[in-house]
Amino acid sequence: MTRPAIGCVEVQGYSVALAVMDQACKAANITIKGIDCNNPPNDSRARIPVMIQVKFSGTVSDVQAALDVARETASRYLAPDEMLFHLIPSGSAELMGLLPQGKVSP
Repeated sequence: MTRPAIGCVEVQGYSVALAVMDQACKAANITIKGIDCNNPPNDSRARIPVMIQVKFSGTVSDVQAALDVARETASRYLAPDEMLFHLIPSGSAELMGLLPQGKVSP
């Protein structure tokens, strides 16, 4: 059995995160596994004082497609230093168990 790929998107602002994930979910067959929020670096000077991280899974091709759409959508609202994207091509069962952990329930 193949292990699912994991995608992580981190952007400034909850509304941006919602827009990004709406488009990513429409573009690819992914499942959102967790949402978390943190203070950005230098939060007193941040334009938007909250970082939202969304963790999702799917096949490698679906996760990559979702990340591509997420980057394109986020770039409409944010500067490049206000967003991060990461693909883990083969997530372990132990890592999958950590994805739902966070301050926000999916």
